[in-house]
Amino acid sequence: MEEAHSVNSPRRVLSFSKRQKQKPFGLQDSDSTRSSPFRASQVQGPKPSEVYGFVGSISTVVATLIFLIWAYVPDKLLESIGIHYYPSRYWVLAMPTYLMVTLLLGLAFYIGLNFIATPHPTSLNTLFDEYSREPGEIDSRMEEGDERPIDPISDIDITRINDIMFNSSGVQ
Repeated sequence: MEEAHSVNSPRRVLSFSKRQKQKPFGLQDSDSTRSSPFRASQVQGPKPSEVYGFVGSISTVVATLIFLIWAYVPDKLLESIGIHYYPSRYWVLAMPTYLMVTLLLGLAFYIGLNFIATPHPTSLNTLFDEYSREPGEIDSRMEEGDERPIDPISDIDITRINDIMFNSSGVQ
């Protein structure tokens, strides 16, 4: 029998699931009904985001090493190794420069689009929109002895906010 700590392969997990489906419901092994602390780790594999992150980090390191070798190793040494075709050394400086300028222009374009989409500060759209709620009135049918219910959620009027923030008299 295999150990509980053994590494799972996709074939083993697939064959395990086929064996479980073939057995009748009442005739399962005592091992399958018993819970194991390693059961969750056996069934689950690595998450795709972890795999993509690992592959991405390794690819970045390899690409950086290739770029640095291309940038700093002399032509004669590359040709003695057997590498006769490689891009011009002009691109060693031009490629990072173009990438940084593209990044900065994209950032400036994004900020510009946000400024265009934002309403002017004096516009009423900065104060009210389709989700704005006026404070509700208290039910006039309530008697003085009744407890006051909790007010529904609503927006505070801008004049009240200005009075609270800018008047020296304090809260009304």
